[in-house]
Amino acid sequence: MRNLQLLLVLSIGFAALAFDSCPSDRCEDSCKNRCGDKPSKTFSCQCNEKCEQYDDCCQDYHLCLYKDPSLDESTHQSKSGGSCKGRCTEKYNKKNSCHCNKKCDKFGNCCSDYGTACGGKASSDKSASANSVGDGSSSKSRSGETDISNDEIKAVSEKLYKQDVNKAGESDIILNKQEMAHNTREQEDLCEEPLYKYVNEQLFKRPTYAAFIALLDNYDRKTGIDESYSAAEIKEQERFLQEIMKTQIMKELFSFFHSKGLYQTEKEFVKDLQKMWFGLYSRSTGEADSSGFEHVFVGEVKKGIVSGFHNWIRFYMLEKKGLLDYYSHNFDGPWTSYPDVLGQQFYWDGFYKEVGSQFIGSSPEFDFSIYTLCFISRPGRKCKISLGGYGLTIQTYVWTKTTYDNGKKFIATAYAES
Repeated sequence: MRNLQLLLVLSIGFAALAFDSCPSDRCEDSCKNRCGDKPSKTFSCQCNEKCEQYDDCCQDYHLCLYKDPSLDESTHQSKSGGSCKGRCTEKYNKKNSCHCNKKCDKFGNCCSDYGTACGGKASSDKSASANSVGDGSSSKSRSGETDISNDEIKAVSEKLYKQDVNKAGESDIILNKQEMAHNTREQEDLCEEPLYKYVNEQLFKRPTYAAFIALLDNYDRKTGIDESYSAAEIKEQERFLQEIMKTQIMKELFSFFHSKGLYQTEKEFVKDLQKMWFGLYSRSTGEADSSGFEHVFVGEVKKGIVSGFHNWIRFYMLEKKGLLDYYSHNFDGPWTSYPDVLGQQFYWDGFYKEVGSQFIGSSPEFDFSIYTLCFISRPGRKCKISLGGYGLTIQTYVWTKTTYDNGKKFIATAYAES
């Protein structure tokens, strides 16, 4: 019996070591880059929804629950031609959203990781000119690699965190978190009471909050239904951007990008923000049915599943109307004041959100600035930020099917990971 126990301990130890030190992009005992893949005898464990049924999930399968279900194979860089991984020197294919051969640098259509993956120079003068932001006066390509370091991202995010003067105070919000879920796929309602016990709605009268809330009724949540903006709705977008640009948070963000040569003027920056966040594209059957703003801040429903929806104000307003039922939480950030981070499970008027993270008590400009910082600095990658001395990862994805302004990418999604 003792030998059996010893063998079990050693087995667990070796499994943990393999998990921690896994050097491959597709390890046999890890879900790294395998989330949603079909079952395969090649691997010792699986990373799709059936693995729970057959009890053969990899030990890090829980990480797959943070993968946005609306980002199918066609939107992932590694599967859609948006990355140069395994594609260096390949022949030109007009179906690819970006390219990985010597000519791509000449024509300014290299993938963002061309330099690191293929040893090329994706930010040459011609490439930067073809992909530059706004009026073409920027010295860097917003869609290519930047010289922004991890330390700089952490330093800027700390500044944004400290400058959120419009955030909720300790007495402005009272949460009732209740039960923590350990298996979010069970769709079990563990919480009888709403998440928000109290919110000081005087917050919503502040200019940036009011401008943000005015945008929330401009969308149909179901993908496949064509979206279009009226003149009044475009004015609401412009007003929101004008209001947040008055804040120190957004001025700090512009100053940082300006110092990196990404934007020469604030006007140029705002113009690009409106396109990357509010520009319409199709997540479904060809209709212009989505945008980065709708997905991240408003929430969408695709194939009967809630996707996106990463904003606490939207959550609170729907919960107050009885349209949203809080089920549980699976992550509670270490912050003792606002902004905080909470991972939640909920039903939105008949549709389930299995794992969704939100900043809690933050101002609209704070969320907007953090997601923009990471999307521009680390598009389609994990972005390590720091808030009040605590680390947090922001995952962004770029929309690769369509672009704007000579190849610049729309935001597909952005959210906080535990």
